Amino acid sequence: SLLNLAVPRRGARIMLFTGGPCTSGPGAVVSRLKEEDMRSHADLAKKAEPLHKPACEFYASLARPHSAANSGKKNSAPAPQTSYHVVDIFACSLDQVGLLEMRELVEATGGLTVLGDSFGQSVFKESLRRVFTRYPDDVPQDGGTMTMAFAASMEVLTSREFKVSGAIGPVTSLNKHGPNVSDLEVGKGGTNAWSLGGIDPGTTIAVYFDITNPGNTPLPEGKRRYVQFLTKYQHANGRTRLRATTLCGPWHNPPKAPDGQQGAANAGMAHSPVKMSFDQEAAAVLSARMAVYQTETDDVGDVLRWVDRSLIRLCSKFAEYNADDPSSFRLTPEFSLYPQFMFHLRRSQFLQLFNSSPDEACYYRYILTRENTTNSLVMIQPTLLSYSFNGPPQAALLDSESVRPDTILLLDTFFHVVVFHGETVAAWREQRYHEQEEHASFRALLEAPQSDAQLIMDSRFPVPRYIVCDQHKSEARFLMAKLNPSVTHNSNLDGGTSVTQVNTDDVSLRVFMEHLMKLAVQP
Repeated sequence: SLLNLAVPRRGARIMLFTGGPCTSGPGAVVSRLKEEDMRSHADLAKKAEPLHKPACEFYASLARPHSAANSGKKNSAPAPQTSYHVVDIFACSLDQVGLLEMRELVEATGGLTVLGDSFGQSVFKESLRRVFTRYPDDVPQDGGTMTMAFAASMEVLTSREFKVSGAIGPVTSLNKHGPNVSDLEVGKGGTNAWSLGGIDPGTTIAVYFDITNPGNTPLPEGKRRYVQFLTKYQHANGRTRLRATTLCGPWHNPPKAPDGQQGAANAGMAHSPVKMSFDQEAAAVLSARMAVYQTETDDVGDVLRWVDRSLIRLCSKFAEYNADDPSSFRLTPEFSLYPQFMFHLRRSQFLQLFNSSPDEACYYRYILTRENTTNSLVMIQPTLLSYSFNGPPQAALLDSESVRPDTILLLDTFFHVVVFHGETVAAWREQRYHEQEEHASFRALLEAPQSDAQLIMDSRFPVPRYIVCDQHKSEARFLMAKLNPSVTHNSNLDGGTSVTQVNTDDVSLRVFMEHLMKLAVQP
């Protein structure tokens, strides 16, 4: 390309602002004929879209300019290189634009994606402005420079007891083989080094490891494990930096159980350091990334079954229970939230394709694979705050029982920030009580969630869509779709109940846990 010839080893960004799909050339994703629609999930599942695969291959080749240049030469196998030039896509359209086909180009270069309805929305305008955010002037060495870097690469070195299985995120394999590369691949494996392309302070990569020490050969007491991450990148000021991060930790030898006494092995795990140090938030995000990565090659139904089997195996190993007695099932605090995360992951837009286009599903999944643990958890299980006259704002259960006529709810799904007014609150607002001096407390109640919503949006990229809605109105669906359906239209309720119902056939968290306990305690 012209940019490769002009500045071959200097960081740069190529930004695509598009309002529609490509309709000509090798990157076309739809025909110019008006009677032909954009590909749907059904078309992709049936492989009935002839333009999809050629377009994907074309955009993927753009991420490898050196390979493309040498494609006509014999015996030319150039080594993979890191990308100095980042490709960002800002797509604003009511229809699809071909983001699914262009994803590999964005991912391979470490680019950013923003998906909106129009270029007049703050989702686009504010997100574009935040791409060029600078460090404060008082930051040592980096003050005043932009918070972006280019040509980043990461290499992982380990001690001999475990190996690198792979990485999931905006990375491309550098095909660097070594003794610490595992045969068991997770994500983009078969290497211990990856190209990250463009990075920023929020870029997060998930790295997976494989323990190679045989289970019947215990490690010496006091043996330590070591892992080192070598991150190299070109700073925004043009200088190249190398950051080495070294971590060290102990190994734990599980107790040996007598032959045929699996229960003794489980009892030995009761106070295991592995169990006591389990990070269920990080584990949920790592599992979510693996599930999302599998959707690229496997059917969503198969991925959901994999999530279920993994959860059952985890609970069978680390829960406390008596065989064939679901009522005895107990999870320690280190594991108690993990099944809940998996319940919401199964219902999320990452694994449920209903009411989303292929472009939207691709967009949501790409954002999940590059965000940190906190933001990823918000995507998997949104946060809910409740505002009322009874006291200060407090965290509420993500459940239909939290919807009350006299409260205001603030839902944060990462992609949307929703201020939901209960039926009574909405009626008072329509009667303009908040404009009267004697109802200053009601005015403060209306303003509180809006201020908190602004704080959420001020620190996020891409900027979420801001929605203000009322109970029983059309946009209330953004909240109702995320709630645990503890009460549905199929529930047996007394006629006088005021509990809000969720019109869905999905099972509730309580039913989900009952099935999990039943399957986990089976010998």
